[in-house]
Amino acid sequence: MNTALWFVQAVLALAFIAAGSMKVFAYEKYKAMSENNGPTDLKRGLVTFIGFSELAGAIGIVLPLADNVAPWLSPIAAAGLATVMLLAVLYHLRRHESPAVPAGLFLLALFVAIGRFSQWT
Repeated sequence: MNTALWFVQAVLALAFIAAGSMKVFAYEKYKAMSENNGPTDLKRGLVTFIGFSELAGAIGIVLPLADNVAPWLSPIAAAGLATVMLLAVLYHLRRHESPAVPAGLFLLALFVAIGRFSQWT
């Protein structure tokens, strides 16, 4: 189980580094991609905040447990990423877009959160 959790944590970290970096460092490209189905109502500040949250979650889901410094932060980061993805699912549903990718990331983050929290109970 530990190997599966580490694998999923690595996949999540890579996915959120990519997504968060685009939102923070390439906002214009992100905006152009997200407006394919019509204009969005997200402001630049909110998108940047989401991007920084995703980057922090990507680091937090791996680094504390890998360094064994405050390893309890990893499941908290996974729970935070699951929350962000649940909100993303609702946002995509409201825009009549496919919520498949954020739903998949939500399930993976939830798996890590539950799996890592269960180690301390």
